[in-house]
Amino acid sequence: MTGSEPVPAPLDTSRPHPARVYDWWLGGKDNYPVDEELARKILAADSTAVRGARANRRFMHRAVRTLAEAGIRQFLDIGTGIPTEPNLHQVAQAVAPEARIVYADNDPIVLRHAEALLHGSAQGATDYVHADVRDPETILRLAGESLDFDRPLALSLVALTHYLGDAADGDDVYGLLKRYTDVLAPGSFLVLSQVTPDLNPEAVGRAAELFARSGTPFHPRSLPDFARFFDGLELLGPGIIPVTGWRPDPEDVAAQSEGIVPVYAGVARKP
Repeated sequence: MTGSEPVPAPLDTSRPHPARVYDWWLGGKDNYPVDEELARKILAADSTAVRGARANRRFMHRAVRTLAEAGIRQFLDIGTGIPTEPNLHQVAQAVAPEARIVYADNDPIVLRHAEALLHGSAQGATDYVHADVRDPETILRLAGESLDFDRPLALSLVALTHYLGDAADGDDVYGLLKRYTDVLAPGSFLVLSQVTPDLNPEAVGRAAELFARSGTPFHPRSLPDFARFFDGLELLGPGIIPVTGWRPDPEDVAAQSEGIVPVYAGVARKP
């Protein structure tokens, strides 16, 4: 891991954590009863939750593979979550063994799994930063020990922005994203996915309510609001689209027959 990271807070198992809820939906074992309870409640309210988690994961794989094949050799993944194979570094380094990856997350459980995250190719490098997305100065400073911000890289925030509000005196998610993209070199890419109310408003509304009651703010966004994240960037085809439709593999085409997934996805290049 990079040096001088903040000391992680003690593990709090009295409240659910989004990364652990997501882990339960993916069939993982690194969650607690409080996480499982919320995950089950949300799944009962929104039957697309498990489908969405899996579709998000596959989107990350496709986006990373696309960018690695296009020549990107550096990746900064914020909101990493609990490792589920294949992880981002495995996808990138399968295409380009020399690729360098930095993961960032604020969940102490992810910190415990950092060793697994760091097992990359001999030619490349993987690193982990324990910090919150709301602290870009720390993440960028520590990531800069492994990544060269004067060269293009891919910034990935998959299934993260819906946990951040947009109030100027709060998370200011649009301003926050701009602080990250402003430091990226031309030719860099932004990879995003985000829950939307557009495709299943009632179920997504119920899920947002359950998250809020658990102490986790949740902010589904419409297509215009999601598109704002890409202001000033050049979207790759097919543009902003429901997550299973972004350059789908056969598995994703088959998954579309299971029903909608209320998640938008997009990948854009900094000109």
